[in-house]
Amino acid sequence: MSRFLIASLIGLSALTASAAAEAHVNFDIGIGVPAYVAPPPAPVYYQPAPVYMAPRPVVVEPRPVVVAPGYYEGYRDQRWREHEWRREQRWREHEWRRERRWREDD
Repeated sequence: MSRFLIASLIGLSALTASAAAEAHVNFDIGIGVPAYVAPPPAPVYYQPAPVYMAPRPVVVEPRPVVVAPGYYEGYRDQRWREHEWRREQRWREHEWRRERRWREDD
């Protein structure tokens, strides 16, 4: 404990001695000469030139066209069936009228 106390005393005395060594007196004589000091120029803002850019091209990819296999052939078959059905209906109507005329003649 005594060593700590002795080290603290030595450190404190060193601090006070260095502060006393810094003490000095300043004596200055100044002759002020008035001089004109121009104020700094005002800041100037130059607006940058506008930059014109073409708009980005719009790219729209078309949706893929998918045709189920056999779809077109089915359409042809359907048209053929409708055509045959109509032809048969015309034939039946024709036969019906012919038969009716034959009965009316009696």
